[in-house]
Amino acid sequence: MKQQLPFEFIYQVGALVIAVILIHLVYVTAIRPNAEAILEVQAAQAAAGQEVIQERSLYVVLQNYEQESCLILMFWAIAIMGYKGRNGLRERSLLSQDIITVSEGMSVLPEDTREYTRAIQALPAEAQDYLLPRALTAALQRFASTRNIQDVSEAVRAVCETEQDRLDSELSMVRYIAWAIPSIGFIGTVRGIGDALGQAYKAVEGDIAGVTASLGVAFNSTFVALVISIIIMFLMHQLQLIQERLVLDTQTYCDQRLLRHMQVRDL
Repeated sequence: MKQQLPFEFIYQVGALVIAVILIHLVYVTAIRPNAEAILEVQAAQAAAGQEVIQERSLYVVLQNYEQESCLILMFWAIAIMGYKGRNGLRERSLLSQDIITVSEGMSVLPEDTREYTRAIQALPAEAQDYLLPRALTAALQRFASTRNIQDVSEAVRAVCETEQDRLDSELSMVRYIAWAIPSIGFIGTVRGIGDALGQAYKAVEGDIAGVTASLGVAFNSTFVALVISIIIMFLMHQLQLIQERLVLDTQTYCDQRLLRHMQVRDL
């Protein structure tokens, strides 16, 4: 695992940089110019005394900096979860393989553990670092040293629980992003309401355009942030489901493919 951490860190930083560049480029070239054009048309209609049709344009809803920040964080979180989900699915693919072959009716003795360990060591170096090979290796080494099947079961459970804790702790950044997105939305709400209150005197005089625009900033930022938060939480729970199933299925694999075949002969 230690060899993967630097690459994962570089991947996360790179994903953030790419998300900032791409989202800002879309805002500069499409969202803000179109939003400004729509608002200018509405302002011209209001100045001419025409009836202003308030269209719920996506460009207007997304135009502010808070929405841009939320979208950047959303794509960053999706990139992180995509990387972890891909790793989980790759590890899960090992569960369909016969890493160690124990035919029905055969027994695995403490003296046989070295032979089965060689089969695990024959896997590619990257695959040996996956959960299933590590759990099988721990089981075989514990069986060879203690000759106690109960100890082997506890070793497998300890490896799986440690992996579950590690996977859960690695989601801390995604949880932070899921918390930060609604917070940014509320910052936009406070900013919009503050601007609206600052222009309250104009509303008293009959000019409510500034107050309306500021309240639009407040509600649009909250709306976008909450929608994005729902998406992030859904994807995060799907990722957690993949990881939890991986850990549980690994324990089942070890029990059915190895532990139930273990036997200690009386000396």
